[in-house]
Amino acid sequence: MWAFASGNLALDFTWTVRARTTYARDQLPDPAALADWFVAAGVLDTVSTCGATELARAKAVREAAYRMALALTRGEPFDAADLALVNRTARGALPGVRLHPDATMVRTGDVDAALAAIARAAVELLGGPDRDRIKKCEREDCTRLYVDTSRARSRRWCDMTVCGNRAKSAAFRARRGTSPD
Repeated sequence: MWAFASGNLALDFTWTVRARTTYARDQLPDPAALADWFVAAGVLDTVSTCGATELARAKAVREAAYRMALALTRGEPFDAADLALVNRTARGALPGVRLHPDATMVRTGDVDAALAAIARAAVELLGGPDRDRIKKCEREDCTRLYVDTSRARSRRWCDMTVCGNRAKSAAFRARRGTSPD
């Protein structure tokens, strides 16, 4: 269900909304989904308390990070409120890590710690050396952003297995004069 191919934790978190400009499907409809994402992303191993208030905060951070990354790709300034929210959240305590004698690692913390990790990833990306590698997927109805780490900076799609294949199939059908059935 979750996709983690953007190259950055904060951008992966923004991928929890699909097709923002068309049918906008939010994959975080409830606190349980948010907790599941934190675990799947490797931010926390368990989430003890996650309610409607935490979900609302998480969505606010997610949307601020998305708007900021999109603004950067367009050469636009950051919205002051978005910048303040991401910076304030990034200053929070990060998830704790603990190594057990059997060489297993445990990540602990609450929703605020998970959001601090996400916001810090946004700050480090948007203010770091890879900021000029942030791109928007070229598939027309996709709104995902990603970090192009290819040597030639030639990556065109957020995920080759989804958008890349769809775009290539559509181009093939257009050349052949066929329609998808």
